[in-house]
Amino acid sequence: MTHWLTSVPAVEPVTLAELRAQLRLVQTEEDGLLASLIKAAREHVEQVTRRALITQGWRIALDGWPEGRILRLPLAPVLSVTAVTVYGAEGMPVTLAPSAWTLRHGTEPARLVVAPDTASGVEPVNGLEIDFTAGYGASPADVPEPLRQAVRMLAAHWYEHREAGTELAMASLPFGLDRLLMPFRMPLL
Repeated sequence: MTHWLTSVPAVEPVTLAELRAQLRLVQTEEDGLLASLIKAAREHVEQVTRRALITQGWRIALDGWPEGRILRLPLAPVLSVTAVTVYGAEGMPVTLAPSAWTLRHGTEPARLVVAPDTASGVEPVNGLEIDFTAGYGASPADVPEPLRQAVRMLAAHWYEHREAGTELAMASLPFGLDRLLMPFRMPLL
């Protein structure tokens, strides 16, 4: 399974003002740096937890139907599946009707269940594509506070340790970050 981002979040889960407050900064000269640190911290938190913090679009490509035609989606929380496309042996795409599949939100990871009699002839390489939307919502207020705190903490840590230093200092993560992220880590597929 391969997956990639199709639409980026419209906002970050932490504002510049919030990060400035975390750092006790009043000047705005380094806002460009702070913005890049917020983005990098969000991406790190998303990678570690396998969660999308702010609403974003994703696409999965598979070589064929998984066993039982139950596909576990690689990110959480899944808000919706927007399209299921099958490429036949001729390479022509066919978008399945929403009645041919069901999104199951009740577990993590969320599961897409496809009817057993649906489009059996699939191109052997990247023959299936699933487009979905993931995230807690469109606003920073929708993101659970421990995840927002993890982004603030990590961005502030990187700001404070941006000078050249030892590998140990540069590779370190702030104390307590793992405790904030642990309850949100999604199991591997």
